[in-house]
Amino acid sequence: MKKITESDSNYDGLEKMSVSDLLLNINKEDKTVANSVAAQIPQIEKLVNAIVLQMKNGGRLFYLGAGTSGRLGIVDASECPPTFGVDHGLVVGLMAGGDKAMRKAVEFAEDSSSLGWEDLKTHNITSRDVVIGIAASGTTPYVIGALKKCQEEKIITGCIVCNCNSPVAEVSDYPVEVVVGPEFVTGSTRMKSGTAQKLVLNMISTAVMIK
Repeated sequence: MKKITESDSNYDGLEKMSVSDLLLNINKEDKTVANSVAAQIPQIEKLVNAIVLQMKNGGRLFYLGAGTSGRLGIVDASECPPTFGVDHGLVVGLMAGGDKAMRKAVEFAEDSSSLGWEDLKTHNITSRDVVIGIAASGTTPYVIGALKKCQEEKIITGCIVCNCNSPVAEVSDYPVEVVVGPEFVTGSTRMKSGTAQKLVLNMISTAVMIK
């Protein structure tokens, strides 16, 4: 597996750029993200159809991630009740380190391969539910461990990652691999990768709620 998300930036000497050039180049990179997402629409469709089917049978949707990825899942989940009038427990966002990690990083929480499953168990996860792991690199132990356990328990899994053939995708029934290329700031996956994940989450939750 090649970690495109960690590749060197396409730009050198960022600190020497004018503010205008910085903004224009960031925007130039951002413009490529939507096309990368578009290439994954067939995979996103499969995942949405699986979620819709499970929800019609009383299932719920869980997002699971760490850092920026986890925060994006929580944001999307929290916006479903006011937008679509559904119960707060229908779409649930969980992140490594818990709610306190939303504002301040919790060191080493994402490195545990057991905490993700433990967090899911506190919500009485069942085989009617669907769990989507969100991890830009696709290598987060918190997510990998949880999805692996879900598969053992016959719980449908999906993922949103930004590298191909990642460990997270390997334990996902419906992997969505949005490869956006090197970040403007090397390795800063809160940028294009985060934008891509937010776009996919918007698509998933909106399509599921409409159907």
